[in-house]
Amino acid sequence: MTELQSRQESADSTRMLTALVRLRGALQEVRLPLELPTAEAQRQARGEMVDQLEDYVIPRLMTIDAPLLTVVGGSTGAGKSTLVNSLVGTRVTQPGVLRPTTRSPVLVHNPDDAQWFGQDRLLPELERVTRSTNDPDALQLVPSESVPAGLAILDAPDIDSVEERNRTLAAQLLAAADLWLFVTSAARYADQVPWEFLRKAAERSAAVAIVLDRTPPEAVETVSTHLARMLAARGLKDSPLFTVVEGGVTEEGLLPPESVADIRSWLESLAADADARSAVVRQTLEGAIRTLARRTHSVADAATEQVDAVRRLREDVNRSYDQAVAAVSKASADGTLLRGEVLARWQEFVGTGELLKSLETRVGWLRDRVVNAVKGKPQQAERVTVAVESGLETLILEHAEAAAERTEASWQSTAAGQLLLQQGGEDLGRASRDFRRRAERAVRDWQSDVLEMVRTEGADKRSTARFLAFGVNGLSVALMVVVFAHTAGVTGAEAGIAGGSAVLGQKLLEAVFGDQAVRSLAERARRDLEVKVTDLLDGERRRYVDVLDALEISPEVPEKLRSSSRRVDDLRFAASKAGAPEATPEGAEAADAAPDA
Repeated sequence: MTELQSRQESADSTRMLTALVRLRGALQEVRLPLELPTAEAQRQARGEMVDQLEDYVIPRLMTIDAPLLTVVGGSTGAGKSTLVNSLVGTRVTQPGVLRPTTRSPVLVHNPDDAQWFGQDRLLPELERVTRSTNDPDALQLVPSESVPAGLAILDAPDIDSVEERNRTLAAQLLAAADLWLFVTSAARYADQVPWEFLRKAAERSAAVAIVLDRTPPEAVETVSTHLARMLAARGLKDSPLFTVVEGGVTEEGLLPPESVADIRSWLESLAADADARSAVVRQTLEGAIRTLARRTHSVADAATEQVDAVRRLREDVNRSYDQAVAAVSKASADGTLLRGEVLARWQEFVGTGELLKSLETRVGWLRDRVVNAVKGKPQQAERVTVAVESGLETLILEHAEAAAERTEASWQSTAAGQLLLQQGGEDLGRASRDFRRRAERAVRDWQSDVLEMVRTEGADKRSTARFLAFGVNGLSVALMVVVFAHTAGVTGAEAGIAGGSAVLGQKLLEAVFGDQAVRSLAERARRDLEVKVTDLLDGERRRYVDVLDALEISPEVPEKLRSSSRRVDDLRFAASKAGAPEATPEGAEAADAAPDA
């Protein structure tokens, strides 16, 4: 290889490593908390992909010259540990007598290769130990001269263990293998679980060899022929198949040397042939990268479904509370509030209601005549204020309750929404417990603001007879009445009452402040009320929105995933087109160039 080719391969490796680190980062950002149809499967897929990137693909790409890692896996009772001990020639791993056996995986390697299996290399999450332990989060390292340099053998837990942690660890270890040495028995070679693992191996072009263990001599030909046909039918026809005849073991619990001679010879030949070893590593690594890129799109699709579901749930919330804000705004401006207690107290203030009745048909009275007819007293103005306060509070509370009920009903119509309501920790279908108190404070604040507007506007008129006749409270009451009939939207008999109330209130204000000032005061008071109502209902809206925000589902993540996957595929395609592998020897430069995810 020329120096130019070497530099090109190093650059290709750096780019691929960078792309894979970014892919890992994008996968780690994925959140699939909503219980949608594809969520559980893709949560598991995402976890498997991140583990494989961290446990195998990225470390292996950075250390392409590391020893060939052969993971011995298989079903319960297949004889994996006995096979490993027999291949090594001494007991290095403890066969399970009681099932399930919980212990750490055991990695046997040549002493000269110890530097390849440090904490920062393969399977970085597993603690390195040098003794036998029952801790499944530890990796027992056993140096042995009988294992040739360039080869390492790892004894994994049972893939069908009744202990979930054992099954998970077994799958994780197999995903980190350069070569699978899959052990089954004449009695169990057709079991479903092993074939599911082998199917995944075939899908990602992983290097696999099969050991048919504990086979009665008379059944060797029949069983091995059937197994070979099954392997061919499932895309594994090129996988070596070894048979171990059932027989006795030595005092140390080892199989006779001749029983495992073919397997040992094949592994030793791989270890001795750098090109053959490299071919196995590159085959498995390239298959793993290709499969990761392909599987990313399914995770991205699931992430998109989550984004869409959150968007729909958020739209339900906004629709309900926007409707509530609009309804309160309308009802507080169309004369709806000028009825019942508010109307009665206002009539008392302006004088028995006779004035209002005549105003229904004679709204064009001269301003002075209207002003002279009003005989309201301060305490009567206060009663109107109290009635307004009660009416507004009731109106706001009713629509807050209605919005909460509408939103809850919308969320209950979906499985994802139902679960979020259950996890909400409070009764989201009702207004907040302290909402009435907050509404009372908001209404009183608004009334105080109206009072202050009148006081400020009348700063240079406080000594006039008209200002003194009505007082700040009386004029502020009149301003509220004008605001409540801003659009005069009621119909029928109420139209005359609401309209008359508003006209009278406006005439009172105009008598003191003038036409333009009254229009400005009414508009300011109306906007202030809308702001306060909106803030109140937005507080209620946030109870639902906070539930959605806590999910941390980002709309950008799906496209980031797809973009990361396309980048990996582009680099794979470019490398294959140029006839160059994705990986190059020892990736120190690549490691430095790759960004942290």
